[in-house]
Amino acid sequence: MALRGVELFAGGGGLLLGSALAGIQHVAASEWNRWACTTIRENAARDYPLVRGLNVLEGDVRSVDWSQVPGADGVDLVTGGPPCQPFSLGGMARNADDPRDMFPATTSVIEQLRPRAFVIENVKGLTRSTFSDYFEFIKLRLQHPELRSRDGETWVDHFSRLQREHTAVRSDLSYRLVTTLVDAADYGVPQRRHRVFMVGFRSDVDAEWCFPRATHSASALLRDQAHGSYWERHGVRTSDRIPVRTVLRDIDGKQPWLTVRDALQGLPEPGARGTAPKWLDHRMQLGAKSYPGHTGSPLDEPSKALKAGVHGVPGGENMMRFPDGSVRYYSTREAARIQTFPDRYALHGAWTEAMRQIGNAVPVKLAEVVMHSVVEHLEVDSAKKRAADIRQRETARTMVRR
Repeated sequence: MALRGVELFAGGGGLLLGSALAGIQHVAASEWNRWACTTIRENAARDYPLVRGLNVLEGDVRSVDWSQVPGADGVDLVTGGPPCQPFSLGGMARNADDPRDMFPATTSVIEQLRPRAFVIENVKGLTRSTFSDYFEFIKLRLQHPELRSRDGETWVDHFSRLQREHTAVRSDLSYRLVTTLVDAADYGVPQRRHRVFMVGFRSDVDAEWCFPRATHSASALLRDQAHGSYWERHGVRTSDRIPVRTVLRDIDGKQPWLTVRDALQGLPEPGARGTAPKWLDHRMQLGAKSYPGHTGSPLDEPSKALKAGVHGVPGGENMMRFPDGSVRYYSTREAARIQTFPDRYALHGAWTEAMRQIGNAVPVKLAEVVMHSVVEHLEVDSAKKRAADIRQRETARTMVRR
């Protein structure tokens, strides 16, 4: 039986799709942005298998009555990337349930649904020293979701109480937490994208889990480019190759980082007049310009991290730079390739809206790698519990016969 999951802050569906590829059957996905909700719904209407029949809950996650959501009772996994409003100790210590911060909402859902595990993703900035106390606060909240804030309690006071009670708390709901900062390029994503993953297993789950090992490396890419195999694979003439100087040796056994050129292989240039035939969301976006700090992503390196572009048209992170120095914006489909979205998955909305969804997403491939590992450990735990239950019943029958 497939493991059941609930996705929070689903956005355009990066973590959602990766979880589905790992075998999670989602009973619901919560998201407030109407464009993102339409993206998921339209793909479901097109009978795209990873979101087929998905219950999309549009609106504030804090307003969801989970007792009324079919299948939410007893889910195995809660996943999501909550927007967060980090606070420094030197600033205003607002109420622990500040309305701009979605981590309290996340811990509230975990408390209500009591999943066997959760996977929470967030930005690298959360690990900055400026926010170290807030980050530790978040981690303690996730480990002890039942230790809510009290009326009028600031997050600073709540943090102090969590620290005091952390080792002595006798709650029947607690989680063992593993926190890891990763670069998506190290896991087969053609993009330098650093993200924090917080993975928790409920205390009664027998799982000795660690973050999956990296499978790709920069050294392996440089080796292939120096040897020439990278250029030969793409049919690049010798005169057009970028000189690479590196030590030619068998390094770490990892695969090479994937580049922008790798990601876009087989995809035609977007048409100047509109959509390239037979390709979803593949239209030319004009107006790309290079300027200091926004020079685009070199074709033969992993892309820079795509940005959501919440203040109008995204900058140079969302365009590619060719060997001759010219630049152009990624089409929506090209950006989706960079984020490892499947080609059959359509993004709803104009270019800026679609790019916002893509830029906010977890790379699908990275999500699949993480979720596959989590699913594997949950399935092993289930098998152990079934075996123990069978042994217990057999022992009981033996005692009765005696």
